[in-house]
Order: sequence, then structure tokens, then C-alpha cells
Amino acid sequence: MAQHYTPPWANTHIIGIAGSSGSGKTSLAMKIVGSLNLPWVVILSMDSFYKSLTPEQSELAFRNEYDFDSPDSIDFDVLVERLHDLKMGRKAEIPMYSFEEHQRMPETTTIYSCHVLILEGIFALYDPRVLALLDMKIFVDTDSDICLARRLARDIKYRGRDVEGTIKQWMGFVKPNSELYVDPQRKNADILVPRGIDNLIAISMVVKHIQRALQEKSKQHIQTLVELGEYQPDEPLSSNIDILPDTAQMKGMHTIIHNQETSRDDFIFYFDRISTLLVERAMNHLPYACTQITTAQGYSYVGQMLFAEVSAVVILRSGGTLENGLKRVVPEARIGRMLIQSNSRTGEPELHYLKLPPALDDHRMLLLDPQVASGAGAIMAMQVLKDYGVKEENIILVTYLSSVTGLRRITKVYPRAKIVTACVREGFERRWVDTRYFGC
Repeated sequence: MAQHYTPPWANTHIIGIAGSSGSGKTSLAMKIVGSLNLPWVVILSMDSFYKSLTPEQSELAFRNEYDFDSPDSIDFDVLVERLHDLKMGRKAEIPMYSFEEHQRMPETTTIYSCHVLILEGIFALYDPRVLALLDMKIFVDTDSDICLARRLARDIKYRGRDVEGTIKQWMGFVKPNSELYVDPQRKNADILVPRGIDNLIAISMVVKHIQRALQEKSKQHIQTLVELGEYQPDEPLSSNIDILPDTAQMKGMHTIIHNQETSRDDFIFYFDRISTLLVERAMNHLPYACTQITTAQGYSYVGQMLFAEVSAVVILRSGGTLENGLKRVVPEARIGRMLIQSNSRTGEPELHYLKLPPALDDHRMLLLDPQVASGAGAIMAMQVLKDYGVKEENIILVTYLSSVTGLRRITKVYPRAKIVTACVREGFERRWVDTRYFGC
């Protein structure tokens, strides 16, 4: 039975920032992001969730006679669904809205693996369903004259409107709706921030609150990984771990690869040989169909044909050492890349970069990483693949050197995934394969 694993970005810390149009919500959100100085903080504007307009409504919008400042203009159902996905650690497809066309665009933007999400908009603290998902609620309190000035500058510069149209919108919809719908959201806020980005004390409070929450999540994640590594001494390894036969030839190649006196050219030559054997072994775990062909000599031959699409993901940078073997065996494989690095302070794995091939639902996925030490990086990589639609049983981790603890952790969380490896060691070894292979 699989043990539950929660990636670090699950239970995303969501902050809602509300306030009148032009109050400085976006500027405050950007100031918070800059103060945190983290790569996993995302600002999500509620403007993306405006409803698509009918032809009649669109005609009103182009005449500046449509009410964009009423709660009815926001698609709260879609917003709540996307926020819930992000809270659960899943990827979310965010709509794109064109103010020039007054329509939702067919394209979407993907948000995935953010640790902190800042939701900003005039109705960020309005819907009870949204409020239930927020970890902190902020209301920006700014003088209405300043709001009007900012609104004029923004709409004319970025939204293709003129002064007359902007003022018409302000007097007809923005100001009355602010008094009716926006201002009452103050009572839902945990923090009132007057003066926006000039209020350094309030910004400091928010940043410290987020930092404490992230530190606590990090501790919990590390503790989970520690518990996954616990096992009984006589507990056998999973049957889904496939170790290359320890033949005399394999022992000879291992000896050359581990020898510090081996030149880099020889290291690359023999490691490429083993990586080819590893990928070939992994291909044995893919589905094949019986097929009949006619040979060049006119004979009938009954053989096997690969009955699956094969993709691969390289865990950067070390996974690049296995690419030559992959290309020799599966030259047509589509290759994606993922950068996972351990935090030097906490030891927690962190996802820094992700580029996957499209349409992975039915693909067999080879995950390339030459060394498995703690197993934390491989576990995170497999979670990412699952979140993008790859079935657990279709994932094959291809690795050269593995620790027993790392293998046990991986198979506890993903018992249906397969692992192909050449060496298994009791203790951890620092990463050295990529340094020897790439020469740096």
C-alpha cells in the first residue's frame, strides 16, 4: 500500500489583497514578492476571471457602459476551482482576459508548484468560498482621489481607453460599486494597509508571517522524508526494482568508472555503455505487441513491436549523463527537463525548472537520474509527472547508483513505478557521476 507524500508546494499559502480600483493592490503584492525574494511566489490577478461577454454586453463595454465593477462580472466558480487546485498542490490553468477585446482568450496560463500565491483584486475578500481558502486577508485603504488618478494612468496606458471613457466608467460604476461592494470587505480583512507600498511596517508584518509559515511547512516535509526512510533490516526491496545482472563485464566497467585514475574520455566511454544497457533494460518493461513481417529474403518472421509512445525527462544536470544511452536506444523519444536541487540550509528538495513534452497521458516515461541518494529528488520528480497526467505504473526511473534507503523511500510512495539501476549501496554517496562525466 502506497504511503502518502505531500510535495512542498501543497497547501499553498494563499494571500488575498482587496481594495478599491487604483488603491495599489498590485504594487503591494509586488512589494511583498520582492521582500520575500523567493522564486515560488506567484501573483494572480482576479482580472483573469472576468466572464466572457455576449455580443450585446461587448457592445456596451466598447461604449464604456458595461459594469466591470460588480461581483456579477467575475466568474467566481472558476476562480474557486483554480484556487482549490493550487491549494491541493495540483497545476491550474488560469484564463487570460483581453481588455482590448473584452473577451476571455482561448489561451491559458499554467500555475504549478508555487509555495505562496497572492490573489489581488477588488473582490479578493468578497466570496465566502474564496475567504475559506485564504491564509491571510489584506485590505488596501487608499484615498479615492489617488485611486482615480492611478486608474486614469493605468487605463489610458495599458487598456487602450481615453480620459473621457475612463471618467465615465469611474462615475457610473467604479465609485458607486466601491461603496456598495468593495469597502464592506474591510470587515473580512486580517490587516488594513493604509498608504499601500509606503506602509513598510505592514509589509514587514506580512513578510514575516509568510516566512514563518514556509519554515513550518519545510520542517514538516523534511520529517515526512525521514519517516519514509525507516524500515526493518530484513525487509526485502520491492520487486519493481530491476538491478542489472552483476556479470564479470559489469564488474569490470564498474571498476573503471569508480577508479579515480580513469581518464575522463574512458569514463564517458564506459558510462555511456552502461547507460545504454540501463535504457535497454528499462525498455523490457514496456508493452510490446506480436507482429509478423516479411524479411528482405522473403521469409515470414514473427516478432515484437513496441506498443507505446516513449518520452523521457532528464533531471538536470546529472540526468544528462544518461542521454547518450537514451538516444542510442530510443532516438525518437521526446525529452523534457526538470531541475531539482536540495536547499543547502534545510536539505529540502526544490523544483526550480520544468519543461515537459505535451500530451503525456498514455506515454511511458523514462525518468533519468544517475544517482539516487536520499530519494527525495526522485520522489518529487515522480509527483510532478503524476500531476501532469503520467500514470504511476508508466514511470520508469533509470539510475546508475542507488542507496537502499532512497530506493525504499521511492517504492513506499510509488509502489507501482519501476526502477532500473546498475548498483545498489547501503550508504549515501555524494553526487559525483556528473562531475566526472562533464569534467566540472
